[in-house]
Parts: sequence; C-alpha cells; structure tokens
Amino acid sequence: MALTTKVADLARRAGAWLGCLTAPQAPRHTTAIEGDAMDTMAYTEVAEQSPTLRELSHELRQTVDGADDLLADVFRGAYKAHPRVRPSGDMDPARRVQHQVVAALLDTPEFGAMRTTTVGDQYLSAVAVLASASTIRDMLDKADAAQAAAKAAAAAQQAADAAAAGVESAFEQATEVADGEGAVPDVAAEAVQDAIAAVEAAEAAAQQAGQEAAQKLDDAAPRLQAAARAAAQEADDAVQEETALIRAWGIEPGQLERMDFAERAALAERLRTLPLSRFAEFIGRFKAMASAERARKVPRTPGEIIGTTLGNDLTRLIPSEIAHLTLPTLRAPFAARLATRQLMLYNSQGTQRAGQGAIIACIDCSGTMRIQHRGITREAWAKACALALLDQARAAGRDFVGILFSSHNQVETFLFPGGNNDLDTVLAFAEKFWGGGTDFTTPLRTAADLLQTEADIAHRQRGDIVLITDGIASVDASWQHQWVETKAALGFRAFAVAIGDDSAVQPGAVLTRLCDNVRAIDDLTDPRAVADLFRTI
Repeated sequence: MALTTKVADLARRAGAWLGCLTAPQAPRHTTAIEGDAMDTMAYTEVAEQSPTLRELSHELRQTVDGADDLLADVFRGAYKAHPRVRPSGDMDPARRVQHQVVAALLDTPEFGAMRTTTVGDQYLSAVAVLASASTIRDMLDKADAAQAAAKAAAAAQQAADAAAAGVESAFEQATEVADGEGAVPDVAAEAVQDAIAAVEAAEAAAQQAGQEAAQKLDDAAPRLQAAARAAAQEADDAVQEETALIRAWGIEPGQLERMDFAERAALAERLRTLPLSRFAEFIGRFKAMASAERARKVPRTPGEIIGTTLGNDLTRLIPSEIAHLTLPTLRAPFAARLATRQLMLYNSQGTQRAGQGAIIACIDCSGTMRIQHRGITREAWAKACALALLDQARAAGRDFVGILFSSHNQVETFLFPGGNNDLDTVLAFAEKFWGGGTDFTTPLRTAADLLQTEADIAHRQRGDIVLITDGIASVDASWQHQWVETKAALGFRAFAVAIGDDSAVQPGAVLTRLCDNVRAIDDLTDPRAVADLFRTI
C-alpha cells in the first residue's frame, strides 16, 4: 500500500472543518423575541385555557412552519415590558421570515400604543394575538417566495454542516490508518480530499442560497412593513374595544386581577352580548367626562377668591362695603344696594359637596327610549349618565340607587350601598328595559320613600334625585303638592333631564313643577351637555 501523504498535510487542508462535531455551535433560535420562564409560562397558561387560540394554532400549523413559535412571539411582544428582538443572524435560517414579520410588527407605532394597555395582561395580550392573526397569515403569504428561499437556504446550510462533519470523519479515519511517521494511505487521503471538495461545494451552495434568501426577504420587506401596520391596528382596535367594555361597566383592575383567563374570557363574552355594549365607547367617554367635572371647582362656592361680583350675600362683603355700615350717612345707600343686589362681594370658587344622602337616578325605559340620534339611543345616553352618577356616589361615599321605570306597574330598583359597583348588579341594571309607557309618580314616590328611610335610619338628608326621560306624563295636583312637601321636609334636590323635548323645560311644564333644575338634551353624542350636573351633585 503506497504511503504518500502526511497527516500534517491533510490537517492543513482540512483545518477549517476539523472540530466541527465538538465545537460549540452558534445559537439558532426558532423564536424572534427573547423569552424567559415567566412569559413562557404565561403563554402556556393562555394557550391551555383559550380554545380559540388552540384552534388558531392548529389551523396555522397546516400551512406555517413554527406556527406556535410565531404566536408565542406576538404574545411576548404584547405582554413583556421590554421585548427584545433577537439579531436575525441568531435565528434558524428557516425562521428568518417570521423574524422579519415579528420585528416589523413591533416596530409599528400602533403596536407600541397598544402595548401601553397589554403589558403584563395575559388576557389582553391574547386578544392582540387573535386579532392580528389573520393579517399576519396574509403577511406570510406575501412573503411566500422569501419563505421558500429561506427553507432552501436552511436545507443548504444543513447539507454544508453534514459535509463539514464528513471532513472530520474522513480525517479521523485517515489518522487511524497512518503509520508511525504520519504517512496516510492514498485511499484514506483521497477520502479526505473528496470530503473537502464536497464541503467546499456545499458551502458555496449554502452561501448562494443564503444570498438569494436575503434578497427575497429584502424584496418582501416593504410589503411586510405595510401589512404589519394593518395587523398592529387590528390588534390595537380589538384591545381598545375590550378595554372600553371594561371601563364602561366600571370594573376595577383589582376585580380583573382576581380572575383567571377563562373567567375573564367569559366576562368579556357576557359584556359583548349586552344590548348596550355597542355603546361602550360612548359610555366610557361619558364617565370620563363626569370624572373630570368632579375635579373642577364650582363657581360661587366657598374657596379660592377669584375677584369681585355684585349681589346681596352679606357673608361675602368686601371691606369697603363693610366700612359703609359704620358711617350713618352711608347706611341708606347700602340698604338700597342690598335691595337691588348691587353690593360688591368677593367672588370665589371651590369644590362643593352639596349632597350627603343618596343619589337616585330614575331612568325612563319606555319604548321611545330606544330611538337613536346619530347612532346613540336615548336609553344608552340615560344609562351612561346613571353609571357616571354611580361613579360619583362611590367617589363621595354616598349610596346610589338606579330606578328603571316605564308604565305604572313597570318599576325595578337597583341598590348600590356606598356606591359599590357590584358587577352582577351593574350588568342587570344595564340589561333591564321595559318598553312600555311613561309614568313619573311611581318612580319618584319610590325615590322619595328611599330617602325617607335613609333619613329615619341613617339620619342623612340632602339626597339628590335625577329624573331622565324623553316623555311627558301627567301628575295630579294633590300628588304634586305632597311631592313638594316631602322634598322640603327631607331637603333633597330634584334634577330632570328631558331628552329631545324642549317643551318639557318650558315654564309650567310637568318637569319644571316637579324639579328644581331642568335641562333639555338634543345632541346625545355630546356627553358634556350635562357637565354642570356632575359639578353640582
């Protein structure tokens, strides 16, 4: 057997591929976003509890390699406080298109805006995944040429890795048959040379395939970026819709934190099926407006002095007017200005907590309350106002009562002690609707009886009754007289809001005879139309 080649010569030629079987390999990840045990566990819990997410994963697996990793990446992007996208070079070549999809998604302003709501919230992060899935699938379809090229590049790289392993294997066999001086038989040496040629060809093919894949991915990038904004917008819209539902019904963050995913999903489904759920965004705006008005200062109440005004309030006289009382010659002019309300007074503004007793909202649920104005029903407007008053009561530590009424025998009362927004009671209040005629006396008598009980038991007076209606009902004189006496005895105030009927606020109309403060509402889309109501109650 001829011995013509030395081991050292083969080692020099094969050196680039020697040790490839034992050397540590560069990481090749299948997920684009770095994860830890906590967010992996969070996604696993969501996937186990969400049938919809499991169905989506099964569907995607039919056409998308690594579908579960892709969905987990979108979840992490929404859920993690500081998601970090891996460098593209660290990815498994077959997953670089998915890497590009996830990176494009996280780079959109829409996804960034959405994350202010979803970070740390498993349920809303899953909502983002489900809402964006269809468009993400379209993104992958748009990049199918890039995906095919990526798969080809991955296969070529695997072939190159196998060829490199073949060089090392051939070299090891050559060293085993070398003689004491390091000479290798020709057959073994040729095997090493053939392995080197094979790996060089495989690496050239892998490099070419990698370049083609990179070019295809660059070509697809503009389409992916445009589609990513659409996917992010869909996710943000879905998250904001879910958030609006929660906000509309006054559900506190603490209540949500005590729910697991399945309970949260069941609650969301129940909220979506409520008749008023399509007005959730409006109800949320209404409540936000009322909250802002509570923080505003009320003019002409004790507080910060902001200037002077004219009037006859002797408790707010400016010093020069007080001085006039000390001079006999100026007392007569002072008395004349007092009689004509022309005294100079301090004008002040401050916060006011006029009521101490319960806030009672009497909501008309007659058939015409389902009439719409620019997409908002009268019922939605009235109940949005009532829910905002519930918030008002809770902030002030006052009881709240919602009375839904229609015809004489159609009245239902919902109690919220201390303004406590018990979820089941809130939803029952929102769901209830009578659809009959209009009778004022029964709900107002019910409201007055509740305030009488409160005065007798809790010794609290100065409650507030708010009557919201779109109708006019007759009230006999004796009942009206009794109502006025009861109002004076208990010291409560009565407000009325007439929806879409200016005649109800004309002097002598029923509402003006029953209530201290009456206003008409024409534009149901403007929650600020009754802003002063929330500064007064």
